[in-house]
Amino acid sequence: MIRCTSAHVDLDATRHNYRAITEYLTAEAALNRSAGRGAADAPGIIAVVKANAYGHGAVRVARALEDAGATWLAVADLEEGMELRESGARARILIFGALSVSDLDGVFTHDLTPTIASPSAGRALQAAAGARDARIRYHLKIDTGMHRLGFRHENLAWTLPELIESANLELEGVYTHFATADEPDHDLFEAQRVSFDRACATIERLGVEPQIRHAANSAALLRDSRVWYDLVRPGLLLHGVIPPPLASTLSLLPAMSLTSRVVAVKGVRPGETVGYGARFRAQRATTLAVIPAGYADGLDRRLEGRGAVLIRGRRAPIVGAVSMDMLTADVTDIQDVSPGDEAVFLGSQGDTAAQMVDAREMAANIGTIPYEVLCRLGARVHRVYR
Repeated sequence: MIRCTSAHVDLDATRHNYRAITEYLTAEAALNRSAGRGAADAPGIIAVVKANAYGHGAVRVARALEDAGATWLAVADLEEGMELRESGARARILIFGALSVSDLDGVFTHDLTPTIASPSAGRALQAAAGARDARIRYHLKIDTGMHRLGFRHENLAWTLPELIESANLELEGVYTHFATADEPDHDLFEAQRVSFDRACATIERLGVEPQIRHAANSAALLRDSRVWYDLVRPGLLLHGVIPPPLASTLSLLPAMSLTSRVVAVKGVRPGETVGYGARFRAQRATTLAVIPAGYADGLDRRLEGRGAVLIRGRRAPIVGAVSMDMLTADVTDIQDVSPGDEAVFLGSQGDTAAQMVDAREMAANIGTIPYEVLCRLGARVHRVYR
C-alpha cells in the first residue's frame, strides 16, 4: 500500500538534466574559446548524490545518472558510498566527509575515493593502507575560506609534505568549496578562487601534480567558468532546480513532485479558529480541505499563512497550523472540492505558472533554500519512480 502523501521522482528528468548540463558546459566552453575568456575546455562532471540524492533516492538516482553517462558520483560519508557500491554503482565514488571518526575498512572493501582534509586523517588512512599493503588514491581538500574541513591554503608548505611522503597514498585530486557561490555581490568568492589557484601552485612546487582539480558546485558552475577546472560538482541542478537567486538558460526539468489527497472537506463559520494555537480565524464562511501531510513528512510549519497547495488546478492557501500529520487549505473559492482530489505541494496541475509550485517558491515562502526543502522530505514519504 502507498500512503496518500508520496514523492514522484521522474528519472527521465534526471537523465535529461545531466545531459543538459553536459551540453551547456560544451556550448559555453566553445563561446569562451571564440571570445578568449574563461574556461576553453568543457569540464567533466562529478554528480553529487549525497543526502539520499537530495531526498530523491540515491540508489535509483545514481543508476539513472550512470545511464546518462556519469562516471563520477559524490556522497557525504563512507556509509552513503558503501550503499551505492552495494547497489551496483560502477562509477568512481568520492567521499566528501571527514575520515577522522569513520571505520576506514569501507574505503578498501568498496573501492571508494576518500577525501583527506587534515594531517590526522592522512595519518589514519596511511596506517590503514599500509596495514593492507594497499595503495589508494585520494583527493585533498583545501580550506580557502569556508573554514570547515580542509588544509588551510596558506599553510600547505608546512602541513602537506608529511602527507605527500606517505608511501601508500597517491594524491589524485585537489579541491575546495565556495562559501558564497550563490551570492553574486559577495567578494569572498573571488578571494577563494585566487587562494585556490595559489594553493594549486604551492602543491606543484612541492613536487606533486594532481591529475584533477575541482571546485564548482551548481551555483559556481553557472556563475564563473574560471572555476570549472577539470571537473564540476552539480547537485541541485541534477534535480531541475536553479540555485536562487541565480538564473540560467539551462533547459532543466524538475525531477520531483510531492502530492497527496484531500481526505475531508469541512466548513467553518466566521470567527471560528482552525488548528493548533487557534492562529487562523475565519473572516467569512470558509471551506477547508483537510490533507494528510504535515511536518513529519517534511512540510515546514512556516508554510502556514505563506504557502499554497494546488487543488483542481487552483492555488489553495495553507491556513492554520501545519500539524505533524495533516494540514488544512482554504478552498472556499474553488468549486466542487471533494475527498480524493489530488493535492500538489511540489509540481504542477496545469500549464501556467500559477498552476505550478517548485522548490524555489516553497523555499522563498518559508525563508530557506531549495536544498532544505528537498532534503527534509520525511522517510515515511514513499518515493514512486518512473
